Order: sequence, then C-alpha cells, then structure tokens
Amino acid sequence: MLRFLAFIGLLAILAVVAAAVFFFGGYYSVAGTAADPEIVRWAVGHVRQASIERHAREHPPSDINDAAIVRAGARAYSERGCVNCHGGPGVEWAKFSEGLHPDPPDLKEVANERTPQQLFWVIKNGINMTGMPSFAAIEMPDEEIWSVAAFVKKLPSVSEDDFKAWTAPPAGASPATVTPAPAAPPAGTSPGLEPQMPPTQNR
Repeated sequence: MLRFLAFIGLLAILAVVAAAVFFFGGYYSVAGTAADPEIVRWAVGHVRQASIERHAREHPPSDINDAAIVRAGARAYSERGCVNCHGGPGVEWAKFSEGLHPDPPDLKEVANERTPQQLFWVIKNGINMTGMPSFAAIEMPDEEIWSVAAFVKKLPSVSEDDFKAWTAPPAGASPATVTPAPAAPPAGTSPGLEPQMPPTQNR
C-alpha cells in the first residue's frame, strides 16, 4: 500500500514538473491564433462558470421584464458597442471581433444559459483573459447594466424590425451639423491678413 501511495505521489510530482516546464518554459503559445489544448479549454470554461455562479448574487429589479426596460437595454446594447463583438438581430458583428480569442459568444445561446443576475455580473465586471470588458470600469450605471441584461434575456425572441425600431434615433433628432473649415488664404499671404499691394514708386 505504501509503495502504491509513493507511486501516486511520484506521478503527481512529475505531472506538476511537466506542467511547469510546459507553461513557464514558453512552450504554451499565447498567440491569439493558437488553438488552446482541450484540457486548457475545459479547465478555463469550468473555472469561469463556477466563478460567475459564485459571485453573481445581486437580485434583479422587479420590473426587469418591463417592455420599456427591454427597449432601453436594446438602445444601450447598441450605443455601448455590444453589437461590435456580439452582433444583434439583423446586425453583423464588426470584422475585428473575428480576431478575438476566445470567440465572443452567441448571446442568443447565452440568454438561455445565464440568469439575469449572471448576465448583470458579467456585463458589470467583465471576464478576465477574454475580450469582455468591465462596463462598471467606464462608469456605466447599474440601472443601465440591468436594462442590457434584460434585453439579452429577451434576445432570442427579438425580431430584426423590433431591434431596428428600438435602436433608431429618437423622433425629431436631427443629424449633427458640421461647420465647414475656413477657406485657405491666397498664396503668399499670412492667415488673417489681407493681401498687400506693392508700394507705388514715384517717378
């Protein structure tokens, strides 16, 4: 029995040494184009899920399913740039998001896998070692974050027409006017000065 336990201990030590050499010796590639080993993907996924479940403890507001809250969340989702990485109904994600690693998730699938509390926590705090930022870090109010969480929960049933209507500029809003740049002064003159006539010579 003692020999068996010693053998198990030796295997554990060898595994730790091999892992240390692999990760700290530079053999593990941190390139965004490198595919993660299956064991790394599995471990990171489970650690992430366990962390979200443990820390997402805030209770959603009682009116989180209110239609006005969902519409406000759709607008915030669009204006805060969420569509750039996750897309939206009838809206493709930005091309640069295809270079993120890991890939931004399809929120239509996430909506059915996460509670409103978990969505709120992720939006507020971000996810370490991914492209998901913390919106609390840019002072996004909790009320607005809850509205985005409410919208994401409803995302699987939101039509393209609804999303377009909810994210359209308010009625009566006019596009910003651009003041034209002043014309360049004639050649040979200084800015702000009138062209000077050559002095008249007396005969």
